Amino acid sequence: MTTPRPRTSADGHALIERLRADPEAPLVLIAREGGDVEVMTGDVVDVSELADIPLHSGSGAPQEVFALVPFRQVRERGFACHDDGAPLRCVIVGERAVLARDAAINRLPSEPVALADAGFDIDDDEYAAIVRRVISDEIGRGEGANFVIRRDFTAAVDADPREAALTWFRALLQQERGAYWTFAVLTPGHVAVGASPEAHVSARAGVVTMNPISGTFRHPRGGATAETLSAFLENTKETEELFMVVDEELKMMSAVCSDGGRITGPHLKEMSRLTHTEYMLRGRSTLDPRDILRETMFAPTVTGSPMQNACAVIRRHERAPRGYYSGVAALFSPATDIAGAQTHDLDAPILIRTAYIEDGRLRVPVGATLVRHSDPDGEVGETHGKAAGVLGAIGAVERDEPVIDPDAPTAERPALADDPDIAALLASRNSRLAPFWMNPQHSGVHGPFAGHRALVIDAEDRFTTMLAHQLRHLGLDTRIVAWDAVTDDDIHAAELLVSGPGPGDPLDATSARMRRLREVVGARRASGRALLAVCLSHQILAAELGIPLAPLSRPHQGLQLRVGIFGQDASIGFYNTFTARVAPGTRRVGDAEVAADEVSGDVYALRGPGFASVQGHLESILSRDGIETLERLVAHALTPVDA
Repeated sequence: MTTPRPRTSADGHALIERLRADPEAPLVLIAREGGDVEVMTGDVVDVSELADIPLHSGSGAPQEVFALVPFRQVRERGFACHDDGAPLRCVIVGERAVLARDAAINRLPSEPVALADAGFDIDDDEYAAIVRRVISDEIGRGEGANFVIRRDFTAAVDADPREAALTWFRALLQQERGAYWTFAVLTPGHVAVGASPEAHVSARAGVVTMNPISGTFRHPRGGATAETLSAFLENTKETEELFMVVDEELKMMSAVCSDGGRITGPHLKEMSRLTHTEYMLRGRSTLDPRDILRETMFAPTVTGSPMQNACAVIRRHERAPRGYYSGVAALFSPATDIAGAQTHDLDAPILIRTAYIEDGRLRVPVGATLVRHSDPDGEVGETHGKAAGVLGAIGAVERDEPVIDPDAPTAERPALADDPDIAALLASRNSRLAPFWMNPQHSGVHGPFAGHRALVIDAEDRFTTMLAHQLRHLGLDTRIVAWDAVTDDDIHAAELLVSGPGPGDPLDATSARMRRLREVVGARRASGRALLAVCLSHQILAAELGIPLAPLSRPHQGLQLRVGIFGQDASIGFYNTFTARVAPGTRRVGDAEVAADEVSGDVYALRGPGFASVQGHLESILSRDGIETLERLVAHALTPVDA
């Protein structure tokens, strides 16, 4: 049960006016999902790590804290980034009030803010060239499924930053719709104002929710229609882009939630100028909200997948630090759980669709999600659309549609999601997805492998958290260990060793990770004890068996295929750039039985005495038959060699 907090107050306007007059006074304004404006102020404290966010006072009393979390905090997870020193800024809320939304619109400043010297920091041709390099050099070489590369729209602002921020906040309240949070944050040296459509993560009463949004439909002049939206929803690239980010966020959910996370949706996120597609993921967790936030840094919709490699790719291809772009704004509010214990709720939207004022200049960072079949010119256009969405909403550029007089009577436009054809198109997407992640999941204590144990080796792709969750569902007592932390004793002692997926070229002789995985797979197979190898580790096992490896002509990143796995057809999700390949028709190689494509010879699975492997990701939402196939392969691996 949440601790009550004031929702209405008569002094909201007075509080804003008092803080507006003081250039050093912190001011946080938040309107959540179309609600009234929460007004907050308090002491500013910059901390080094998420664990340092002061949820309790010196006396131990719980306190409400608003935090701006910069992208550089990914260093807490050991990930690479351009480190700009942007502070993890906290406002310890000492005073709060609520101002009616209409009253805020009527009372906040409205004079236009002039901009000069406006444009993108990277021109269109150069950005398109970056897109091509990422597709060929990163996705094309197995570094990941998708990556978000940003560029910044910048302009000079000849106005007081606080007044500009309040003016733009008012414009967003009036003109933008569908935002999860509309907000303005004014602290010394840092001003941010935006309308984020996406709730990255929330935690309330033990329930964690994540909200992956992907796919961007820019409304044509005159507004979106069912016909124009249908073409967008039928676009393969947009659909697969959403599925990939759902997979990436399920990795995070499986790390923080005991029940792994359940998918509902898809839904439409309809905004004034853009429409997105989204899913909701929910699960239960007992973790501290700061730990939940750490384990979910940051949304794949603004970074890519797998997360660790996405951060490295961002560092290679973005020229400057991100600041707060793709970080989160986080509100920690005191609450009590169902047992009456003191805790904090967490509400944390992604910092996108946000304008920053820094040293007299406006900065609006925007990015496009790059996948294997991205069109460079299309991705350039997407960044223009996203920047225009922010700039038009705050009144910095001319809007595609005339501003509507808020006092004039208008007919409410029906939601496009209510159109029967649109609803059917959305619902049809789920026919491709794994029921496992859409249905309630039992604890696994009565699973077919109850009493057995598994050790999963993480090769820098947290698909292993989803895989471990499925193994637990099947009854296995499962733990995960990083590739560079697994010991030789671990390799020999594990009852079932699961060598997991990861990015990169399996034949890379310079990679310490590849060398260690070859040692792990080789030693385990030589021992004769149960081994399951997945994706990258499957390729390494195949190479040890003498099967050649080759790059695919087109990467299978986020691709769903129906393949034969030892006599049974299975719908499986693939995220590979390299493949093991045999001569078409090959059924055995040494002591291994081979399941391969009849035409190309691409190897989908292997099994032999005490071992099994699979190229696809059985844990992916794209693997409709994943859990059943996993059960079959585990059963084979666990079968004693002399049975």
